[in-house]
Amino acid sequence: MAVGIRDMILVVDEHDDVSHTRAALQVHCPAEGRITVQPTPASGAPAALAHDVLYALGKRLTPGPDSPDVWMDSVDTAWLAAAAWSTVAGMRDTVVTRAHLLTARRLDQLLAWQDKAGIRLTLLWQASPRRIPPRLTDAARRTDGLRHLTALLTRPGPFPSLPRPPRSAPAAAAAGTALPDWDRQHPRPQSSRPPIAPRIRAHCPGATAAAQRVCPASAFGVTPETVAALTVLAHPLIAGALTVLSLTRSTIVGLRSVRDIDISGDISAIRTHGPGHRQCSLHTVPTWARPLLAGARTHHRLTARRVEDSLFDPVMAAESRHLRTHAERLLGQARASPEGA
Repeated sequence: MAVGIRDMILVVDEHDDVSHTRAALQVHCPAEGRITVQPTPASGAPAALAHDVLYALGKRLTPGPDSPDVWMDSVDTAWLAAAAWSTVAGMRDTVVTRAHLLTARRLDQLLAWQDKAGIRLTLLWQASPRRIPPRLTDAARRTDGLRHLTALLTRPGPFPSLPRPPRSAPAAAAAGTALPDWDRQHPRPQSSRPPIAPRIRAHCPGATAAAQRVCPASAFGVTPETVAALTVLAHPLIAGALTVLSLTRSTIVGLRSVRDIDISGDISAIRTHGPGHRQCSLHTVPTWARPLLAGARTHHRLTARRVEDSLFDPVMAAESRHLRTHAERLLGQARASPEGA
């Protein structure tokens, strides 16, 4: 059959053979750029499939009205988070089991995420091929055996665990490459409160320029329990903001001044700004924190915002109470002394 516009394969398992499911589960290996997504059965939540993708990526949604993951109830927010984390983790292959149970709307969401994240998608269709919708018939190659899944198992790895995030919109335009217009295809809900414009002087240098003159200060030590809690947070901006708070002893207000360019290209340093830029500081970013800051930066760039814009402003305007609640719970005793002191 002809290959469609997407790099997608439909594995037809009409008799629901357990060997297909077993092979799909064995493929799951995030460290080698492969995940297996198991859709939650009979879930009516609009963002349920995005939550399943986030779960496969190692993220865990925290329940409760004051949870920093409260925004994950929004379809657009959840899928944007999934695109950011899958890009940072270097995901190259995704297998989705029981694809025949997905609604047309969720299939469209999945295909939009595939385009955004740039991954190869394998759908395990465990029902009659007569039920395959036209959108999949036109976009996927079809196979009727275990050959493709077995090939995935033997595909070499690992892949890079921390690739470069997407370029900013101005950089992409200069290179003649337009970033996918996620905002136009998936408009975000508007906050009832006006955004708070970051007051940052244009001449204040970013992390890379500052590192040429100043040696970064050691990050503050963070307990293993706090590292584990931060690592599984689903919202990239919340995870990144709490990571900055834990490493730098910055304040919630200070987060408004952190820009994309305040994180160095290799995410080894971050610059924070004091009032009037009289006490701006450069901090070392430990290895465990780099994927979290990469997630925040990637989320920022997938929305085509400028590198000079405030990195955490989208979650500061209306949802800073979630940051405060989680910061008090997670980071209360986590910043006792500089790392390695």
